[in-house]
Amino acid sequence: MFQFLSNAWALLLGILLLMVGNGLQGTLLGVRGQLEGFTTFEMSVVMSAYFVGFLGGSRMAPEMIRRVGHVRVFAALASFISAVLILYPTFTNPWVWTVGRVIIGFCFSGVYVTAESWLNNAATNETRGQALSLYMIVMMVGIVAAQGLLLVADPSGYVLFVIPSVLVSVSVAPILLSVSPTPAFDTTKPMNLRQIMNVSPLGCVGMFLLGGVFAAQFGMAAVYGAQVGLTLTEISIFVATFYIGATLLQYPLGWASDRMDRRMLILITSAVGGMGAVVGMALGGSFTILLVSAFLIGGTSNPLYSLLIAYTNDFLDNEDMAAASGGMVFINGVGAIAGPLITGWMMGAFGPPGYFLLMAGLMIALSVYAGYRMTQRASPKHDDSMAYAPVSPSATSVAVEFAREYAIDSAHDDAESGSVL
Repeated sequence: MFQFLSNAWALLLGILLLMVGNGLQGTLLGVRGQLEGFTTFEMSVVMSAYFVGFLGGSRMAPEMIRRVGHVRVFAALASFISAVLILYPTFTNPWVWTVGRVIIGFCFSGVYVTAESWLNNAATNETRGQALSLYMIVMMVGIVAAQGLLLVADPSGYVLFVIPSVLVSVSVAPILLSVSPTPAFDTTKPMNLRQIMNVSPLGCVGMFLLGGVFAAQFGMAAVYGAQVGLTLTEISIFVATFYIGATLLQYPLGWASDRMDRRMLILITSAVGGMGAVVGMALGGSFTILLVSAFLIGGTSNPLYSLLIAYTNDFLDNEDMAAASGGMVFINGVGAIAGPLITGWMMGAFGPPGYFLLMAGLMIALSVYAGYRMTQRASPKHDDSMAYAPVSPSATSVAVEFAREYAIDSAHDDAESGSVL
């Protein structure tokens, strides 16, 4: 790990700064929108717009990189992000913010594709697992650290918008000045949705439902906190707890994934997440209960993303996994676009508890569907299962393919070890 870290620290530092900037702007807009008197519906549209842009960027960024190269794409998109972040407090209008969020989502998708390509290129077969783990840790640390920055200035002013703008601008330097060479870039055309659905109905349905859950966490948690009257400190802790749970439970669930029927683990994990949301909905008047709920939801929904990818890969040949991963990311992105919109509607119809009601419904629906799928076909043999590889729902298809390569390497290593024994 230390050898990889010494070679890739500049890349990881740049990614960390990107994640801090993105994590801060998402929470800050939820708080500022409440201060500006935006309605819940208006804020849901603003938050959903990010995922529209992100999904579009994930489809278009690869072609942009092939045409003009990593360096130009990364520098140009980071500049747009910095500019939009400064414009948010200048034009406090929900529809201007919506356009800004589409642009921000598109640009962040492009810079993530670029950074993840460089990181994958910097890793070898021996260090790929370490690289993937460090990337996950850096992403989560960045988002959690961003919530602390929410407390350094008044959200009704300009300073908190300037900070993420500066961080994104500075992130360009360590990545572009890194000694890592510019990687060759190629992506596989995704499978169409019918093909992926035939391969793994549970994977497709699960990814769509999780898209809604993740978008509600990432986009609407601060809106919920502001509506129920949490202080700025409490909002930052509440949002951070989702990601703390995701970090702490990712690896225990990954360990279990490689040792039991993945459908049963998906059923149990999503049921626990659903119950966590039910507890938050029923007992959300207690801040401690809110944190427990956030920990359970974040700690189950994020690992479920990796679980569903691993389960789908169990039914694919190695050469088909890259194509399937692109389609899975697209399905998740569609769910993420719908998530904030439905959450906003439910919060308008049922009040703040509607925030947890949606996540409870989605997680319980996934648990029930996993149970149903267990009756439809046998579980793949353990020897044929692909290794679990942690990946964040906020990552792009490049990171998912990065995780796929690690899973294939692990499977080969296990096979060689077995043949030696």
